[in-house]
Amino acid sequence: MEQVRATQTPVTQTGKRAETQGPAPVTARDWDERVDRASEKLPDWAQRAVRWLREPARFPVRLLAAILLILGGIFSILPVLGLWMLPLGLALLAQDVPGLKVPMEKSARWIERQWRRWRGR
Repeated sequence: MEQVRATQTPVTQTGKRAETQGPAPVTARDWDERVDRASEKLPDWAQRAVRWLREPARFPVRLLAAILLILGGIFSILPVLGLWMLPLGLALLAQDVPGLKVPMEKSARWIERQWRRWRGR
């Protein structure tokens, strides 16, 4: 009996390779890994701040910061406040609301595709 390794494309009973269904589905873990990779690119002091903020015990601080950032993003027409605050607030909120992680990851992937497309012109 032939075993198929997990890294290989499965073979059907007819001996042909099975067609893949496209990219793997987006998961909450993908968003967590994205945040980890992004935070590794920050300066040391910012990495420590992100690690501190992501600790489970910091929920009240994260929630307050997320709400303030989201409100600041909504009122981006005012000086100092900006649209950049909205996605940052949602990213903070996604730390505690697992249902937000997949939409945030999908949005990040869409932005990356658009950026590559725009840069390719």
